[in-house]
Amino acid sequence: MNETMGTDLSGAGFHIVLSGSCRLLTPDGSQRTISNGDVVLTPHGAQHALENLGHADAEADSPTSLLCGAYQLDQTHPHPLLATLPDVIHLRVQFGRHPALHSAVSLLGTELQNPQQGSVAALSTLLDLLLIYMLRAWLEDESDRGAPGWSATLADPVVSAALGAMHESPAHAWTVEELGKEANLSRAAFARRFTTLVGEPPLTYLTWWRLSIAARLLKESGTSLESIARSVGYGSRYAFANAFKRVHGTSPGRYRRTHTGDQQPTQWHPSPG
Repeated sequence: MNETMGTDLSGAGFHIVLSGSCRLLTPDGSQRTISNGDVVLTPHGAQHALENLGHADAEADSPTSLLCGAYQLDQTHPHPLLATLPDVIHLRVQFGRHPALHSAVSLLGTELQNPQQGSVAALSTLLDLLLIYMLRAWLEDESDRGAPGWSATLADPVVSAALGAMHESPAHAWTVEELGKEANLSRAAFARRFTTLVGEPPLTYLTWWRLSIAARLLKESGTSLESIARSVGYGSRYAFANAFKRVHGTSPGRYRRTHTGDQQPTQWHPSPG
C-alpha cells in the first residue's frame, strides 16, 4: 500500500490490518494510525480514506496488508443498538484484551494466506463471527469506561434479564407486570427502568423483536404464516398480519414474495450472558 485509498463501502465497512500500518482519515480532519492486528469498523458506512504512512514513520517501509469488506445490515428496522454506534470503532491490539476477536483475525489471516479445502465456508463463518466479536469488544470497552447506552443496558441486571427472557421466548405472552416480577420490581418501576435504558417501552421492544424474527423466517424459509405467527406469539395469522403490516408497511405474504432470494442481511441481537 503506497498511496491514499478512498473507501466507499455500502453497509458496515471493516478493515483488518494483517501486517504493517496505515493511517485512517475522515472528512472532519481527524486521523488515526491503525497497526498490525488492529480492527476498524464503520457501522454506518461513514466516508473515510486509508493513507500510507510517510517515510518519517517507523513502519513506513514495511509492506502493509489489509483485509477490507462490508456487512449488509438490515436498516429497515434495525436494532436500537446500531443507532448508538459511533461512525468509527477502532479496536487496538492490547495484550489480554478481546482474545476471541484477535483469534478470529488470526484465523482469517491464515485462511486468506494459505487457502485449503473448505476455506470458502470457513471464511464465511469467520466473517460472521468477526462482526459479533467486534461489537462485543466495543461494548466491553464502553462498559469499562462507564459509558451510557447499550453497554450500560446490558450491564443492568434487571433490564438484561428481561431482554434475555424476551429473546429466548418470543412466543410467550409476556406482560410488563410479569417481566417486572422476575426482577422483584413493580410494574411501573420496571417499565421506567427499561424505557430509560433501552429507549422504548418493554412491549414495544418485544413487538420489534417478534416481527424481526418473523421477517427473517419469511425471507429464509417456506414456513406457513400460521406457524410463523405462533412462533412469535400471535394467536392467529390475522393478528400477526395486522401487526406485521403496521411495522413493515406490507402484508407478510407480499413481504415474502418481494424478498425471496434476497441476500440475507447480517443481524445481531445483543443478549446477556
